[in-house]
Amino acid sequence: MAPVAIVTTRLKAEGNQLFKNGQFGEAAATYSQAISQLQGSENAEELGILYSNRAACQLKEGNSRECIEDCNRALELQPYSMKPLLRRAMANESLERYRDAYVDYKIALQIDRNTQVANDSINRITRTLIDQDGTKWREKLPPIPSVPVSFHLQRHEDNSVQPEGYSGESDQEMFQDLKSEGNEHLTNARYKEAAEKYRVALCYLKLCQYEEARRDCESALQRDASNIKALYRRAQANKGLERLGKPVNRLKLSSYWGLTLCDVLVIPSCETPHTPVIQPWYELHCGCG
Repeated sequence: MAPVAIVTTRLKAEGNQLFKNGQFGEAAATYSQAISQLQGSENAEELGILYSNRAACQLKEGNSRECIEDCNRALELQPYSMKPLLRRAMANESLERYRDAYVDYKIALQIDRNTQVANDSINRITRTLIDQDGTKWREKLPPIPSVPVSFHLQRHEDNSVQPEGYSGESDQEMFQDLKSEGNEHLTNARYKEAAEKYRVALCYLKLCQYEEARRDCESALQRDASNIKALYRRAQANKGLERLGKPVNRLKLSSYWGLTLCDVLVIPSCETPHTPVIQPWYELHCGCG
């Protein structure tokens, strides 16, 4: 084995261990060292794996754009490789690029129609696209490439004959890992976006720009429906709009004595988690600034 290959193998193993330990930033840096060792070599397969591994780190860290860049590089080296394809789809979904995510998931299903994470995601994104684009949502999709027959034949051959002692992870293990990556990333990304929207809304309230504050609170709650601070600030914004004589869209809570969202906050009770507690906005004391 050539020295470069030895160094690359060692760095890859170190990166894998760091990733398993949850040290995603350190793992990404280690994969970067391995990539620099292989740059210019003819080992496209190993280089593609390293880019895909670094993309997984970026996904865990919430760096969606960097994840997409690494997935693009991996797919240039290994077209129709499942892991970078699904990771790119997850990153696009977290950035609300639903059409691009849909295309990647559809390609993944062409490769393996039993890919559960892709099936689940397609159903979810389809509903989002219908809400976003209406009944003609399909017309707004980018072209969906067809996976060539030659790729399927090669994949079948690769799966039919494995080297002795082969211990690669199973498809089920791979998809469970990817599903976990995606769920964690989407959750982290939405919470980050929700927090940012809440901070913007707070600034608008300080400036008495109630309509802008209400809009940003709504956006925050779409990403994190349990954000108590955003609920509280939305109530303040709605109250401010009422004082200015501006119309406020009210959602009647008929099951809660006809009170409106601008007057109440629905807060889960610790003692009875399935029973909401209705509290007027002006009686809710929030310690946030």
